[in-house]
Amino acid sequence: MGSKSETFTFEEVAKHNNKNDCWIIVNGKVYDVTPFLDDHPGGDESLLSATGKDATVDFEDVGHSDSAQETMAKYFVGEIDNTTLPAVIKNKPIHPSTQAPTISNESSGFFLKFLQYLVPLLILGFAFGLQYYGKENKSNES
Repeated sequence: MGSKSETFTFEEVAKHNNKNDCWIIVNGKVYDVTPFLDDHPGGDESLLSATGKDATVDFEDVGHSDSAQETMAKYFVGEIDNTTLPAVIKNKPIHPSTQAPTISNESSGFFLKFLQYLVPLLILGFAFGLQYYGKENKSNES
């Protein structure tokens, strides 16, 4: 990185959001990854989906190698003005009519854990019932 570093607003960076001009924000730094789109191991879609938001969490969740982080230095174009970052940015806005209804995490979590135990027990009980019924039928036929 050179001694001079340009500072960009979020709005400026968000304009670079296509295959011909793709910029991302990771750890407060702005990267022009356009030349890397074809070479990215995760495909260009993963980089394109990181535009228009702070992609730090996405980048860290993948667990990039040290060499990948070193490669990023080639694409560094400047810093992000943190005061221009929106508080919350969604990856892809969902139209309200297509959004699934939300359920309380606590109640659905308990229900799912309950089902994780109940369903295998029911299957096991059903299998034993069939086995018992099958043996009883054979003994009655003899």
